[in-house]
Amino acid sequence: MNDHPIPKATDGIRSTLHFQFQISWQLLDYHLDGLRDEEYLWRPAAKGLHISKESGVWRADWPESESYDIGPPSIAWLTWHITFWWTMVLDYSFGSGTLRREEVSCFGNIEETRKRILQLRDKWETAVGELSDDEFLSNDRTRWPFADKPFHELAAWLNLELMKNAAEIGYGRFLYASRKQ
Repeated sequence: MNDHPIPKATDGIRSTLHFQFQISWQLLDYHLDGLRDEEYLWRPAAKGLHISKESGVWRADWPESESYDIGPPSIAWLTWHITFWWTMVLDYSFGSGTLRREEVSCFGNIEETRKRILQLRDKWETAVGELSDDEFLSNDRTRWPFADKPFHELAAWLNLELMKNAAEIGYGRFLYASRKQ
């Protein structure tokens, strides 16, 4: 008889997703390190998604399409986008599920943005870590941005979004560092 415990199927899924999340997080952390407000608020082109202050409140642009001609987003918008989808997922998976895009805060500086992203990371890791295997495999908590998928697929999507946004922020930083001064 084998004295080694047989791992559950969910252990492998959780381990893989955690590994992906950690790599995505490390890339984001790398690109946020040393980021200053001037670079955070810099626009890489005359048009593109950005944030602006209206009546004392910071707001993020919302694309009417995802075509290339809308222009490249700023780092400020990309970091808002992280707070947007992460806040929405947490609200719809672990909260009331009533949050709207317009209610997701936007910050005019990197310090507050970084703090918010760290809070979201901690909240996410705690919430996912507390899920039972049945919850992790069921579609009960998968309500945004899609439904009728097992929760672990939502977690995989979140890892992809995090990696994608981290890479876009990195690209923005390359553009900023190499611009003509």
